[in-house]
Amino acid sequence: MTDKDNAVFNTTRQPPNLRSGLADTLMAQIESGDLKPGQRLPTEQAIMVATGVSRTIVREALATLRAKGLITTHQGLGAFVSNDPTPRSFSIIPNDLQSIDEVLRVLELRMGIEYEAAGLAALRRTGEDIDRMQDRLDALDKALEEGGYGAQEDYAFHRSILVATQNSYYSRLFDTFGNIMVPRQWARLDKMTSAERKRHAARMRREHHAIFAAIRDGNESAARRAIRTHLSKSTARFEELRDASTSS
Repeated sequence: MTDKDNAVFNTTRQPPNLRSGLADTLMAQIESGDLKPGQRLPTEQAIMVATGVSRTIVREALATLRAKGLITTHQGLGAFVSNDPTPRSFSIIPNDLQSIDEVLRVLELRMGIEYEAAGLAALRRTGEDIDRMQDRLDALDKALEEGGYGAQEDYAFHRSILVATQNSYYSRLFDTFGNIMVPRQWARLDKMTSAERKRHAARMRREHHAIFAAIRDGNESAARRAIRTHLSKSTARFEELRDASTSS
């Protein structure tokens, strides 16, 4: 491997989440053409030396690239940029969400998607859509009342909103999130007191009911406001968790 081949790694930054930072750098170099289709990547040792990260971090970053179809590996030969490295589909895999900052990025993306979807759902929802959303909301209420996370029920309710847009591309895109859209390990409900958990559950129920009521009533602007309020408050909570972990 030549010095030129290794040079692209020499400016790799080391953010708090090193695996994510290395994977992002490699993806950017592949997408920009700095690393060309069919080109062999430097060895794990060479990447470690160039970036200063551990072998474990390097292997996790390469595993992320393999999962996205950007590189292939050959036994005894190493890793190579895929001949067609342009991702054919968008996905968010669990390894993508290893820090609160990454969860916040997903929430930011969801804001853009769901803000528009809520408005469309209010304009286009059918009786069947309303019944479906009500069922999903009831399931979420039950999960929260029983003290659970309600992650799957939360996902199902939000997905029912996208289905109500009558535009299948919305729900198909949302399916790339799955129920990892807010990973349970970051919810930190186990760190809350009983009173805090009750307040959290009450807030969740109140916000979801406001979203449902606006869509059910066909109020486009209220539906947009309700979904923005809900996701903004979720974002604020994760920012507080991030700041608390940074200061501790």
